Amino acid sequence: MEILLDKIPRELKGYPNWVNWLHEEREGKPTKVPIIPGRTQRARSNDPSSWRTFENAMQGYRQCENEHIAGIGFMFTNSGLWGMDLDHCRDPETGIIEAWAMEIIRMANTYAELSPSGTGVHLIGKGRLPSGGRRKGKIEIYDSGRFFTVTGQHIEGTPLTISDGQEVID
Repeated sequence: MEILLDKIPRELKGYPNWVNWLHEEREGKPTKVPIIPGRTQRARSNDPSSWRTFENAMQGYRQCENEHIAGIGFMFTNSGLWGMDLDHCRDPETGIIEAWAMEIIRMANTYAELSPSGTGVHLIGKGRLPSGGRRKGKIEIYDSGRFFTVTGQHIEGTPLTISDGQEVID
């Protein structure tokens, strides 16, 4: 999937939390593994020294996309940002997003984009997560210890900015 640079929020680009990622199979299932841009070593969610700037991540992607790097990603840390992953909510043939996911997208009123598979949606907002679980059915939400792939494949009708979504996550 093509990365649409002009759709990625400027504010997000300003954080030094960027990585590259590649596909890997674990226990027979595909997974996305974060990689330090310009290197072959894995990036770690608890080690900011393994993250880079947006420009570094794009350079690493462009240099290696035909080899093994599949894209760019953003590491969530205690920065006041959260990422919500809505899995298996979009038909890649028709582009229709299921009603339950559209309700969340509308309520969050923040930047939203397609996941690399084209079947999910990622939202990025401002706020702090309450304690407790991070996964419920087809919904996952994180503010630290994880990374999200970033495509720039913006969901039409959502802001191109990162908004306060505290009310939604509460």
